[in-house]
Amino acid sequence: MLFIGAGEMIELCAAHFAAQNPRSITVANRTMERGEALANRYGGRAIRLADLQGSLQQFDIVISCTASSLPLIGLGLVERAVKARRHRPIFMVDLAVPRDIEPEVARLDDVFLYTVDDLAQVVQTGMESRQAAVRQAEAIIETRVQSFMHWVGDRAVVPVIRDLHESGEALRQAELERARKMLARGEDAEAVLEALSRGLTAKFLHGPQQALHRAQGDERARLADLLPQLFRGRR
Repeated sequence: MLFIGAGEMIELCAAHFAAQNPRSITVANRTMERGEALANRYGGRAIRLADLQGSLQQFDIVISCTASSLPLIGLGLVERAVKARRHRPIFMVDLAVPRDIEPEVARLDDVFLYTVDDLAQVVQTGMESRQAAVRQAEAIIETRVQSFMHWVGDRAVVPVIRDLHESGEALRQAELERARKMLARGEDAEAVLEALSRGLTAKFLHGPQQALHRAQGDERARLADLLPQLFRGRR
């Protein structure tokens, strides 16, 4: 890999690509001192910009970002490098504004040149994809939150349901005991079953009927709407 320049942008790129363990890292800069400081940080070497004329063909990846007002890498230099590489491709990224690499280089068959404009388009495409992913994530979160809140609501009524079961079981046991006593006295089984069913029905309905009688105004109207739903039998 070849990094041209030693500014902040190149430092960021060098840190990223050095983590990928490239075979070698070279930094080309106008001043050797800054170039060597950056290269040494990542186990690389430094060269002068003037040395690119005879060494560009050595590099598979070239990333450039300098403050130069004119292109540093021209079409002829890249053509000679590609020829010396026997047309092995070169991947080039020009992050400079104005550009460090002549735009005509992009027309070469064995060169893949990307500029800031190309990267901006990639970022925009990635942004749109991330925004779509965010919307999907929000929908998933909303569904999970609703499910959780429903679960919390169910947990809140668990004591009420438990009390209802206990009250119902107490009523059932009382009526069952009365029916057993009737059978022990020799009463007709059919009459005992009839009394058992009537007794259970009367006791289960006693509480709601009393609540309805005691209620007034809007409360009575709400109970009148709710009770049929609670005691409507399944067919």
